[in-house]
Amino acid sequence: MAVLVTGGAGYIGSHTCLELLQAGCDIVVIDNFMNSSVEVVHRIRKLSGENFQFYNMNLLDRDHLEQIFQKNKIEACIHFAGVKAVGESVRFPLLYYKQNLFSTINLCRVMQKYGVKNLIFSSSATVYGSPEKSPITEDHVLHATNPYGRTKWMIEELLKDLSLSDQDWSITILRYFNPIGAHESGEIGEDPKGMPNNLMPFVTRVAAGEYPMLEIFGDQYPTKDGTCIRDYIHVVDLACGHLKALEKTISARGVDIYNLGTGQGYSVLELVNTFEAVTGMEIPYQISKPRAGDVAICYADVTKAERELGWRAVRGIEEMCRDSWNWQSKNPIGYCSEVKTL
Repeated sequence: MAVLVTGGAGYIGSHTCLELLQAGCDIVVIDNFMNSSVEVVHRIRKLSGENFQFYNMNLLDRDHLEQIFQKNKIEACIHFAGVKAVGESVRFPLLYYKQNLFSTINLCRVMQKYGVKNLIFSSSATVYGSPEKSPITEDHVLHATNPYGRTKWMIEELLKDLSLSDQDWSITILRYFNPIGAHESGEIGEDPKGMPNNLMPFVTRVAAGEYPMLEIFGDQYPTKDGTCIRDYIHVVDLACGHLKALEKTISARGVDIYNLGTGQGYSVLELVNTFEAVTGMEIPYQISKPRAGDVAICYADVTKAERELGWRAVRGIEEMCRDSWNWQSKNPIGYCSEVKTL
């Protein structure tokens, strides 16, 4: 029996695939390389020493998806696939609603048809919108403020309704906070296409000389240095959280929701200063106007994940920075490769 991983060549998906393989799991991977590269698949195979079935496809193609379930004995699915940039979602909302919602509906319909009812869904802390307080617990009111966040929220509600209609489903929803870092080998990491939307890949590209300086949005927030505070989590810790969630999902029924973060917040300047200290690289920056919708402080309460999944993040901010730079310095132009096929 295998675990189907959709979006398995993406940033979080690739690290989770590697952890699954190293834990002895059989995996079947789907990705269409919209936000990733074929080179990732080769590197996962190289690092793990394992082969696995891979399909280059879009989840909107239901016929192809059915063929995958017909050819493989699938026990559970970890669903990462989707488009994920907040700013882009504001410019192209129809793309986000179509790709994220319709692909999830297709996946669930095919899973139901073939009797596969164990699902882990990749959600996001963006469903909390502008939280009233931190740390944020899973029962905090939801108020997504952009199309990307609303697609995650809508899918969560869809999955709850699905479970209510059929109690054989076991669904785990994981709300990520701010994943950064990379595998310690430097072979797989975060490789955004175009200008990065997230802080750490922008920091590493400034360090690499691709951009002249980092733009920090606001320094007058009610925090110790005036910059926003976020909960940064090492992507390998996040990947390990999926293994713990998988154990629970296979043995349970119903819907459970968990925050995956460290439970500790760091400011933008703390992250920049730590990166400089552990790498010896200088990060020039300039302060710009605050962005609309940015909250001052946002970090997770992870008590529930620790109690019910037996999981907690173990890697500190220094290791996150060190591994991010190790990836960037070994891959200055990302997954650029002559390899074009699998």
